[in-house]
Amino acid sequence: MTENQKLYKSFCESIDYIPVFLEWWWIDIVTNGAWDVVFSTTKDGRTRGVLAFYVTKEVKVFSIIKMPKQTQVTGCWFAYPKGQKLTSKLSFEKEVMTELIEQLPNVDYFMQRFHYSVSNWLPFYWKGYKQTTQYTYVLDNLQNHDEIFSNFRSNIKTDIKKATKVVKVISSDDIEKFYNINKLTFQRQNAQIPYTFGFIKQLHEELKVRGQGKIYFAIDEEENIHAAIYIIWDKQSAYYMWGGSDPEFRNSGATSLLMWKAIQECSSFVNKFDFEGSMIESVERFVRSFGTKQIPYNKIYKFNNKFLEPLHLLRGWKNGN
Repeated sequence: MTENQKLYKSFCESIDYIPVFLEWWWIDIVTNGAWDVVFSTTKDGRTRGVLAFYVTKEVKVFSIIKMPKQTQVTGCWFAYPKGQKLTSKLSFEKEVMTELIEQLPNVDYFMQRFHYSVSNWLPFYWKGYKQTTQYTYVLDNLQNHDEIFSNFRSNIKTDIKKATKVVKVISSDDIEKFYNINKLTFQRQNAQIPYTFGFIKQLHEELKVRGQGKIYFAIDEEENIHAAIYIIWDKQSAYYMWGGSDPEFRNSGATSLLMWKAIQECSSFVNKFDFEGSMIESVERFVRSFGTKQIPYNKIYKFNNKFLEPLHLLRGWKNGN
């Protein structure tokens, strides 16, 4: 690890909470170690804020800071002084963000999605960055199972009841079996799965060691796998990361049952369940059906090279793909 990476690791381990996607070990895996970080510090050396980032090359020429693969958010994170009032909080964020922005490397393009708790992006605006709003879908107050279930759309309730009659839910560490089911969803859409087995296995092994992930399978009496989902979590929230289903059993309702089982189990140690949302209409409709709250978050970007903006649609940079 570089010295900056070691300092970031110490920061992550010293604060009360940081989202799993901003954890040093997550960033290290999803970027294959190709990441750096800038710091805002007090005069006595105490870290006030951080911004970790992934720098890569596109078309062998352009340097860009973009989202690492399979990572919902990156961006700024703060170590707020205790008891800070709102007015001083905004002043604090301005000072810290400005200091972080000024240390970023000079790249051709920058794009990050910030965690929804970081709603203030004005310091970036003042430095010439642009913003677009995206959405995630979250359930909170997970302990009240009856209320949560009552808010499910009728088709989700029907699927859960139907699936209960034909499958059972089990958990397993068989990441290869999960990956094979996961691939089926992409194959059905004539798409290539966007991550290798080796990549997902590496993340799985780290999550297993840290006790921060679980695979759920829905299987019938003949041991057919109808569907599978992968859930991860941090100290505050669980996240629906990946899922897949066998096209032969798509109408069994198994995926809805798996989600409901995961929500119930995760309620014993976190208070939020984040479906991660999607800008894809069909996916948004599905996660909204669970009675979730739509929560906006900021995608921040900036083109520093005039030739890149016309090309971004071809390469998918602006969308973080």
